[in-house]
Amino acid sequence: MSKQSQIEQGATSLGIEFGSTRIKAVLIDESYEVLASGEHDWQNHLDDGIWTYPLDEVWAGLQDAYANLKKDVEEKYHVKLTRIGTMGFSAMMHGYLAFDSDDNLLVPFRTWRNTMTAEASEKLTALFNYTIPQRWSVAHFYQAVLNAEPHVNKVAFLTTLAGYVHWKLTGKKVLGIGDASGMFPIDPQARSYNAEDITLFNELPEIQQLHVDIAQLLPTPLVAGQEAGQLSEEGAKLLDPTGELEAGCPLAAPEGDAGTGMVATNAVRPRTGNVSAGTSIFGMVVLEHALSKAYPQVDPVATPAGDMAGMSHANNFTTDLNAWVGLFGQFAKAAGLEINTNDLFKTLFNASISDEADPAAGGLLNYCLYSGEPLVGVEEGRPLFVHGPQATMSLANFMRAQLFSAFAPVTVGMRVMTEQEGVKIDKLVGHGGVFATPVVVQKLLAAACNAPITVMSTASEGGPWGMAVLADYLRHANEADLSDFLDQRVFKDAEATTLQPVKDDVEGFNAFLNAFLKAMPVEHAAIATVAQ
Repeated sequence: MSKQSQIEQGATSLGIEFGSTRIKAVLIDESYEVLASGEHDWQNHLDDGIWTYPLDEVWAGLQDAYANLKKDVEEKYHVKLTRIGTMGFSAMMHGYLAFDSDDNLLVPFRTWRNTMTAEASEKLTALFNYTIPQRWSVAHFYQAVLNAEPHVNKVAFLTTLAGYVHWKLTGKKVLGIGDASGMFPIDPQARSYNAEDITLFNELPEIQQLHVDIAQLLPTPLVAGQEAGQLSEEGAKLLDPTGELEAGCPLAAPEGDAGTGMVATNAVRPRTGNVSAGTSIFGMVVLEHALSKAYPQVDPVATPAGDMAGMSHANNFTTDLNAWVGLFGQFAKAAGLEINTNDLFKTLFNASISDEADPAAGGLLNYCLYSGEPLVGVEEGRPLFVHGPQATMSLANFMRAQLFSAFAPVTVGMRVMTEQEGVKIDKLVGHGGVFATPVVVQKLLAAACNAPITVMSTASEGGPWGMAVLADYLRHANEADLSDFLDQRVFKDAEATTLQPVKDDVEGFNAFLNAFLKAMPVEHAAIATVAQ
């Protein structure tokens, strides 16, 4: 069947992911090739000390991304996009979206980026003997209870951003189990929330005073392949206000960006893992068995199929890097040079692995912390570049310090898994836009993780493509489990390159990381003395 016919007959799958800086829609065909895409750029807001996205921007951004997708379809194939075979929505995980019984939002959306729930995180981790990071939804809810926020008496439903969008398009209060595992602890055998932890939470004195059952506030978890509702007439008009999109399309369970990253990298089997790099960065490994104890540096999360994985999640990655690249772009423009963004990134990134680069970045240090970073013990962010007077200041070392600093926090949790728990990794796959520049990020990530890094031809597609694949899996769930489906259908002919760690690079990163951690007091001093 031709690509045009597949579009006309609805033999397609659509994935839309709400990232931190971009909403992207990807339409794929029966061979998992991208037919068309559409994007919308957006940014979080820091309002009254809270990182948030207004919900009207959620819908404006979704509609713009979809409209751009429609335009791309029409320009490429000369047909209107009116029918879609399957679809699914994903988004940055965690955070706090609380609604009352009349479906009114009670407080502005609190994103994963907020580090304001330290007390709740600590108490719940001890209560469950299970790591509850600050960004998890249950930590946000419990912290609001501890703070006696007026709205907690009215909470009737809690969800994530992906769950919210899915709910409004289908009427279903459900969530993919991977996204759900960032709200409340999951029991991998039951493929649902942990019943013992539900009881423990409900028996907390502050929760008993509210007379609520946390299980009734949370969306129902679903595993990959379970149909999660259909696009309603109202939902079709929300997505496509022109009215041209047909309702009735089946939807996959809404997932988090961690789950779509696993799918996009074919890393859902035990001993496989991935590193997803964007505004934030996380490294994940699917576990053969549970960790021996709770570690604050490792989040227990689930794959879209419900198996447990360990995640090292850092809140900061590209924001500071992009700001510095933008500065070089401004210089180039001021000098009368026309350099497009891709070439600018390529030139600067390649400098970091040139012969002029010192393996340890020449004594230069960078802290790319725009927001708090629990992995290195800071609750606020202050981007900071610093070096001693004997350091070697050069473009090569500067860019190497930028990339090494972006990787530094996430390696803390990865090393807990591999060094303290003996977790084995057969394959570690990198994905995200930064891997579009060949070799550079892959080579430096191999040094940071001291492990071979594979990059697939789909690396830059990332989460939206992974969500589209999960949507297509609705058609095949009765034929194979998710891991076999990915191996035998989606990735059977995938192109991939693997780079082994280089000894000098590994030693250079280790020296950089030691200096980075030793100098952390300078970051604390910046937080204390530099206004936000």
